[in-house]
Amino acid sequence: MSDVIYGRHPVLEALQSGRVLDELLLAEGVRVEGALAEIVKLARERQLPLKYLPRPALDRLVGRAEGGVANHQGVAARSAGFVYSDLASILARAIRAGEPPLILVLDAIQDVHNLGSLIRSAEAVGAHGALIAERGGAGVTAAVQKASAGAVAHLPVARTDLVTALDQLRQRGVRVVGLDGDAPITLGEAELGGPLALVVGSEGKGLSKAVARRCDALVRLPMRGRVGSLNAAVAGSVALYEALRQR
Repeated sequence: MSDVIYGRHPVLEALQSGRVLDELLLAEGVRVEGALAEIVKLARERQLPLKYLPRPALDRLVGRAEGGVANHQGVAARSAGFVYSDLASILARAIRAGEPPLILVLDAIQDVHNLGSLIRSAEAVGAHGALIAERGGAGVTAAVQKASAGAVAHLPVARTDLVTALDQLRQRGVRVVGLDGDAPITLGEAELGGPLALVVGSEGKGLSKAVARRCDALVRLPMRGRVGSLNAAVAGSVALYEALRQR
């Protein structure tokens, strides 16, 4: 199934990571400078077909891929579709790095912007990969790639049965910690420094019961203001940086 990557940073990251692309699409009249000049340079080096489209045509192409209007910044690329990783490969990545595993687990995150932002934060703190639910949540679409600012080109993402994956992680000595607004302890009181799978629940519903039962600890973010909670992307990012601090 064909996939459309759009936006300057996601397309540039895809090219720099060596991802297989079918063609590069530019809006007619766009100024080829800055990041866009680097994109065109890399595309030519890889002998990637380059096609100029009227801007309305590029608008329609990207809009169809995402079910609406999307800001493509004058550039898009077609690929064979996002290639998911698997849990074994993510764990192997940690072993090669000589580091205790740090894995972000997303329990049916539905908003593509939250998903992209969380993947971006996970890559920024040096996580070894992310697991997303095979059912009930968003997959890695062009909008997710755009929201991640290209981080999906560098962070392995596996789409899998989370219950099975968490059982396997616990068997391997990876501590599973879930975010829960009603948890008895705060984030700073939790042990996050060793092998860790950090679980973020879906917007609105939070962690599913099956996933929550497999958590070794549930933690909450301390809230001192009048707002009762943070959205999934912000809460998950805060927790990732606390894990990085402890590591």
